[in-house]
Amino acid sequence: MLKDKTILITGGTGSFGNHFVDYVLKYDKPKKIIIYSRDEFKQFQMANKYKEYASILRFFIGDVRDEQRFKRALNGVDYVIHAAAMKQVPACEYNPIEAIKTNIDGATNIINAVLDTPTVKKVVALSTDKAVNPINLYGGTKLVSDKLFVAANAYVGSRDLSFSIVRYGNVAGSRGSVIPFFKGILDQGKKELPITDYQMTRFWISLEEGVQLVLKALEEARGGETFISKIPSFKITDLAKAMCEDCEMPEVGIREGEKLHEIMITREDSMKTYEYEKHYIIYPHYTWWSEERVIPGGKKVESGFSYSSDNNKVWMNVEELKEALKKVDLH
Repeated sequence: MLKDKTILITGGTGSFGNHFVDYVLKYDKPKKIIIYSRDEFKQFQMANKYKEYASILRFFIGDVRDEQRFKRALNGVDYVIHAAAMKQVPACEYNPIEAIKTNIDGATNIINAVLDTPTVKKVVALSTDKAVNPINLYGGTKLVSDKLFVAANAYVGSRDLSFSIVRYGNVAGSRGSVIPFFKGILDQGKKELPITDYQMTRFWISLEEGVQLVLKALEEARGGETFISKIPSFKITDLAKAMCEDCEMPEVGIREGEKLHEIMITREDSMKTYEYEKHYIIYPHYTWWSEERVIPGGKKVESGFSYSSDNNKVWMNVEELKEALKKVDLH
């Protein structure tokens, strides 16, 4: 579906952007991929990594806080994937206004710029489990961002344009997540992996699964949907055992702004949630949206349904985690 299309990725030098480019160059033939980010060194590294695709890849230095610069980068773009964000919970807590400028004002700038750019057909914004019942500023800003992208569909008029959202938790092996944290400890020769809470659970999603969910949203979205993958859960204690069988696991207490479980769909969301073979979709609850826009093939979930890492039906055991860890790229 991306053949001969021009795609722009905000925050494109991150883990998602790199894997998206890998995947698309392998399986599709886009006309152009524009990497829009503010880190010139990471762009330099990425340009060297993909030297053979110099005719396809373009690198724009820019910040989502700068609407005019972003609008300039949108020239001729068909699809926008919004992956840029301030994501580190402690950094957002200590720099709240900066988090708002990037995660909320940045989302507003993208929406306004896209609405003024007639070539753009679809926008997919990456969300997070932390936007659901948020308990930290990062989650709060992403909740607002999600609301902005959903509401943007009310302003497209007669244009063939849609805004949708893809939601998942920490990707296996991503920067700042638990796997590289544990690996860093083990690489120092230590035999003790700290566990914040023995009850803690998480979802397991790979970068490739995250990319595939974004591609599904680009292909199917009609406007306002929140796409959520059906993925397995695991216990943090089982992950520690999979990485080091004989390690001690002291319980050190939950950190500020940290949740015990990852929540993707709340009971309140169930009124507008449909289940599909490999994913769920939460549809908008607005007067401008009608049931006629439901994507075929789904079934409405029961009232009161919720989807979180502790009430999941599919779980990974220690042996399955060991096998999955072999596929995680931590470099």
